[in-house]
Amino acid sequence: MGYYNSTEPKKRNKGNFASGFTGILAGAVLAGVVLPGFTDIEQGIGEETQQVENVSGVENVSSIVTSDVTEVVDATSASVVGVTNLQTAKQNPFSQSGGSSEPQEAGAGSGVIYKKEGDSAYIVTNNHVVEGAEQVKVTLSDGTEIDAEVLGTDVWTDLAVLKTSSAEIKDVAEFGDSSVLKAGEPVIAIGNPLGLQFSGSVTTGVISGTERSIPIDINKDGTEDWQAEVLQTDAAINPGNSGGALINSQGQLIGINSMKIAQDAVEGIGLAIPINSAIPIIEDLEVKGEVERPALGVSILDLQNVPAPIRQNELNLPAELEKGVVVESVAKDSGAEAAGLQQSDVIVEMGGDEINSVLELRQYLYTKAEVGDTLKVKFYRGAELMEAEVQLTEGM
Repeated sequence: MGYYNSTEPKKRNKGNFASGFTGILAGAVLAGVVLPGFTDIEQGIGEETQQVENVSGVENVSSIVTSDVTEVVDATSASVVGVTNLQTAKQNPFSQSGGSSEPQEAGAGSGVIYKKEGDSAYIVTNNHVVEGAEQVKVTLSDGTEIDAEVLGTDVWTDLAVLKTSSAEIKDVAEFGDSSVLKAGEPVIAIGNPLGLQFSGSVTTGVISGTERSIPIDINKDGTEDWQAEVLQTDAAINPGNSGGALINSQGQLIGINSMKIAQDAVEGIGLAIPINSAIPIIEDLEVKGEVERPALGVSILDLQNVPAPIRQNELNLPAELEKGVVVESVAKDSGAEAAGLQQSDVIVEMGGDEINSVLELRQYLYTKAEVGDTLKVKFYRGAELMEAEVQLTEGM
């Protein structure tokens, strides 16, 4: 599960990714770290010391400690909220009461307020936090609970956008630039581990790596469907932190905490969606309710999944051709049909990039192409290598 599920025992499967989208996303948050500029922190820099004399004449000393971290947290924590997923429990046919018809809490995660406009405020969270929700409640940092509407979700990037009333909302997160992050750079994570019980928890860490690729099984069929591009941090991650904020030393949002690697031999590998990758998805979900992605207009299959005898005897492909994407069918009135692609063609190149698998084809379409683009596609029809220009249309 990718968020804190209040109805299931907390278990981890050994050797697997604890997951939200599929078996890989753990309901979790990334943690942040100690920020730069902490000169002489051990010597009490940033301390205000007050001398307090009590009635017994014995002098006590109390200290109020401030630092770069506390200042960042003070400035940004109110933009991080709790997100509660409410669903109607399945009725038990053997129960005399038949079960409750009122939506109950099915899980809880975190979210970040990124925009306030007129009477509305907008919150980004993970898709797996609100997946299946019939109602969504948002809990502000002061404990105020308000209703929220799910504007749109995207399973491929594990992002969702919520809309709520702005009446009670004062603070909004500022977007940073995740492209300039470097390994070792300190970050802070804020979220709600284990649901609202520990709301507003702050953890610190560093960026352990950038541009990491994590395999994702979207439909849970045991086959990799997508490579998620993420930031790696050594921050502590726990169920319920999903959708929370990963913040840099300037107090800017540079990532949406989303997952962790949960294996007995692994410690300190938390992952977040880079904000630069998230922003166009957020904009699409807010305005359109979905992400517009290009499509060729074909159903496809990995050539590697086709037995060698069929590849050579039925598809009549060259013996040395082992990788590519087989066209199983062509959609009517699609760009592929207009370009002349046919069933059993094997795509091996698109837009100049070699295509070895369905995953590579999908990654190219979703990250390098746009609806309306015309791409040069190379494919084998039998033993002959052919080329066509395909105009991409909107699709999933």
